[in-house]
Amino acid sequence: MTGNANTPRNEVINANCIDAMRTFDRGSVDFILTDPPYVTRFRDRQGRTVANDDNGRWLRPAFNQMHRVLKDGGFCVSFYGWNKVDLFMDAWKSAGFRVVGHLVFRKRYASSARFLRYEHEQAYLLAKGNVSLPEHPIPDVLDFPYTGNKLHPTQKPVEALRPLIEAFTEPGDVLLDPFCGSGSTPAAAQQLGRDWIGIELDGNHARTASKRLASRQHHRAAA
Repeated sequence: MTGNANTPRNEVINANCIDAMRTFDRGSVDFILTDPPYVTRFRDRQGRTVANDDNGRWLRPAFNQMHRVLKDGGFCVSFYGWNKVDLFMDAWKSAGFRVVGHLVFRKRYASSARFLRYEHEQAYLLAKGNVSLPEHPIPDVLDFPYTGNKLHPTQKPVEALRPLIEAFTEPGDVLLDPFCGSGSTPAAAQQLGRDWIGIELDGNHARTASKRLASRQHHRAAA
């Protein structure tokens, strides 16, 4: 990887991700794994909400920047809101991503129940340019342990993210999560010996992520 002097490593940035990514060098990250707002006005049982979940104005510019900072031949895994898939698909394709796979994360619980009991999450696998096939393809259905959402209203389990990072990166690669919340993606990257960048708009969540990752780094150093 070349020309990445302006791209930080192993840092949680409290900022609007579009503004932050604009300062990064082109092609300076190896893999993107992110859980953006689903544009569904989400509110959990405690009344917690997600920043920018009430509009989709950020979708196109955010994925344009993700495509720019991702290296040619790199992959992006993006969670999305199933009932807003048209908005997400438009943003991905207009940015230049190719859709090359779909992932389903199987829950042992229902996150809500309306017309159905909603017992899964989903993400698309996106590619930039000419990509190489992974050496060991993983299943497109993965288990999704319950986190309790203690750190964030839509907290993702590290255990569900690790297989994706192992499949699409090598040790020492740089992984980006522009919507890092409480830091689950950087935590999974850190466990696997990858460098990482987390960006989070909400100051409280950014502080939570920074503390979480500093604690993990301290434990690794002490081991």
